[in-house]
Amino acid sequence: MCGLLGLLLAACGQPSDQPDVRRFSGSTMGTYYTITLVAEAGQSFEFSDAAMQAAIEAELAQINQIMSTYIPDSELMQLNAAEVGVWQPLSAPLYDILQLSQQISGLTQGAFDVTVGPLVNLWGFGPDPDGELPTAEAIAAVQQRVGYQQLELEEQRARKQSDIFVDLSGIAKGYGVDWLGQLFDQHGVSHYLINIGGDLLARGVNPDGEPWRIAIEIPSAERQGIQRVVPISNVALVTSGDYRNYRQDNGQRRSHIIDPTTGYPVNHSLASVTVIADTAAEADALATAMMVMGTEAALALAEQENHAVVLIERQAQEFKETYSSAFTPYR
Repeated sequence: MCGLLGLLLAACGQPSDQPDVRRFSGSTMGTYYTITLVAEAGQSFEFSDAAMQAAIEAELAQINQIMSTYIPDSELMQLNAAEVGVWQPLSAPLYDILQLSQQISGLTQGAFDVTVGPLVNLWGFGPDPDGELPTAEAIAAVQQRVGYQQLELEEQRARKQSDIFVDLSGIAKGYGVDWLGQLFDQHGVSHYLINIGGDLLARGVNPDGEPWRIAIEIPSAERQGIQRVVPISNVALVTSGDYRNYRQDNGQRRSHIIDPTTGYPVNHSLASVTVIADTAAEADALATAMMVMGTEAALALAEQENHAVVLIERQAQEFKETYSSAFTPYR
């Protein structure tokens, strides 16, 4: 596929004041994707839109075949089906994403955990929602199957130490964005914006020759609108929030964000987290973790690791923004 993209992305001279801009969209990973490619000034891409669309779809299909939990014979599901205690060989991409996941789990003291899926399902936020609230006994029982420490990695192989279920939904979209970005980088595309379900990677400038301008939503299901616009170039940006996926139980709002360390939905005022990082996979996982951690702990981590982060909290009917020091250039 790299060879095909190399052929598709060849550029030739085009005397014009307007850049050659190509846009592509579709569905993947249970969500949407959009891609904008911008040629250098005076050049045009030598590919048909249909050929590029097909190339992109092929790459996304390959990613899904590796790490989807909705494809029964995906490589990830083969790992989930493997016997406890038996080493399983992994492809380089699956090993890479699992290794990054484990690193961020350690950094966040388990706030990010790719084994949290059974708890998410128990609370009714999985593919088969249940109207009943789980009992403390049920939560304790399921939590025995949760814990990133129960997944062992070494030398491009993995071993489950208990009957865990690995779900990469908190990082896979970001990884997919980076995957496509690396291919475009390798073939000389200097300006693009890749978006998979709100996970973004920007390179170069937009068609107007300016940094890409990314809107951060007001974190409210009732008040649709833009909280702020962030100019970015050569970085990834991911926002995580709890304002679209939650449930009401006896008048109490329950977030779909489950704390893997307690087994319960988070209960704090943090409504959304936006993380800017070098890669979309890292930003994706950190945004998820910081939503679990809450404002104070998330800000402390951002300052410790020099991450550009904006945290938006609910305060009565208003929202309060808190920034890390590294976010200052984006304000």
